[in-house]
Amino acid sequence: MPRDKQTAPPRPLAPGDVVAAHSPDLGEWTAAQITGLDVPSQTASVLELDWSGPEPTSVDDLGDVAPLRLTHHAWNGTLSFCNQEWILPRSHKVVGALPLLHAAPATHWASGWHPGAQLARQRRWDSGLRDEPAPAWKAEYTGAAVDALLGRPAAPRAEVAQLTIRDIDSLDCARLVDRFPAVTRLHLHGRLGLLSAAGELNRLSRLRGIGIADLFGMTAEDVLRPSRVPEVESVDLYGIPAAYASAMRRAWRPEIPAGTYVSVRRARRREWVEANRDNPLRDWNGREQISPAVYKRAVAQYRTTRAAILQALAEPAEAEGAARMEELGRAYGEAFNELDHRTGFIETVEREELFDVLGQIVTEAEAVLGPGLQDARDGLFAGVDSVRDW
Repeated sequence: MPRDKQTAPPRPLAPGDVVAAHSPDLGEWTAAQITGLDVPSQTASVLELDWSGPEPTSVDDLGDVAPLRLTHHAWNGTLSFCNQEWILPRSHKVVGALPLLHAAPATHWASGWHPGAQLARQRRWDSGLRDEPAPAWKAEYTGAAVDALLGRPAAPRAEVAQLTIRDIDSLDCARLVDRFPAVTRLHLHGRLGLLSAAGELNRLSRLRGIGIADLFGMTAEDVLRPSRVPEVESVDLYGIPAAYASAMRRAWRPEIPAGTYVSVRRARRREWVEANRDNPLRDWNGREQISPAVYKRAVAQYRTTRAAILQALAEPAEAEGAARMEELGRAYGEAFNELDHRTGFIETVEREELFDVLGQIVTEAEAVLGPGLQDARDGLFAGVDSVRDW
């Protein structure tokens, strides 16, 4: 979604401001200082403070504060300091201002405000604990695992506040809310899957953040309503039905000045979903450095390669099997060399995705022919590596 042409944060912020928020990781309040604002990127440089305690009413309640320095894990004493979107979440508040504790610009970037997370890690490290705990209030499942869980009778899990579900093929939101009624942060990631009864998410009255990616089946009537979930401070949607996307924008953009971050991208029509359900390069469509013409040729090459690999694996010639896989790998690598030579679009992410595509094709063949095709996978990768320029 294009950035609005704003010259200041929707909620007033200025360098020197100290913001405070309750941290679920610490179980108490913590604070940070805004050290700079960047208009083009609409970000704020945020310096975490080495403080936690009861809810402060002013900076005087913080005492003598200092920046948080990180030495846990691979950190080497650097400040806990990064650039974040400049929409101050509605659960955060400005408690006053102090002279800047650090003047240099931040060089790290983060998505979302996570008050106290680094301070909690540092305190565990300082106390001698090296393993990251798995708090009961956080839960993560695959789509298949949560389907099995919801299919069994059990009491609601009211202790779970942050819930992430990945690789969703289908999910019934009504059953989900019944089992996890106290969720405050919900992230749902699909594989062009089906999300049914999405309007039931309005029953999550304590919801603060919602993220949905590559899921369909939602309609405009399923929109989350600010009157039902008034604490929401983050709406992050990607690869969703066009009608649902429009309804969510209309509902939540007016909430931005109150402290709700809103990002709605890649709204899709039903025809696109049907055409791309079996296309592993579908995320390239609309990617910044990939033109429509390059995307179209890339998908065509994927389909040509897939057909050739599946045919070769279905009718293997024992003496020529490995050589044939390497040959197909070289052809694939050379085809993308040619595409990349023209526009230079293949970066680290695209390179990994191109190798993932080959692996998925072999996995698809194993589902039919049975396991044991690792040599084919290795041959394809070797063929690509022998010629690729990306």
